[in-house]
Amino acid sequence: MASKSNSTFSVLGSDLSITGDIKASADLHIDGNVDGDIACSNLVQGETSTVSGSVEAENARLAGTVRGSITARELVILKTAKITGDVFYDALTIEQGAQVEGRFAHRESKASDQKATAPTGKPELVAAG
Repeated sequence: MASKSNSTFSVLGSDLSITGDIKASADLHIDGNVDGDIACSNLVQGETSTVSGSVEAENARLAGTVRGSITARELVILKTAKITGDVFYDALTIEQGAQVEGRFAHRESKASDQKATAPTGKPELVAAG
């Protein structure tokens, strides 16, 4: 198997429950339950997994339950996923049958954000009269 020189892969098995935040420089595969925030490079979530907290990853492939916001550059939500929370993404794939309760927002690059938004960083609503 080919691998990156400093690449590692961590697995949290289905028999494992963690209370607390997880920050990993490695790729992470979660089959167990996490009550806390997750930050990692690449995340794969198994069907039986539950995450109660925010998820931040470059790439995420979600198949279980997530209760919290999700931020990912490339996000794949599989048909078995149940997500309650806002989703921020650059590229998004959702399989038919996935359940998502929350808002979706495409992440803009930081350079275009600074040019395109008002100084407050909030969009303005202008009513036509």
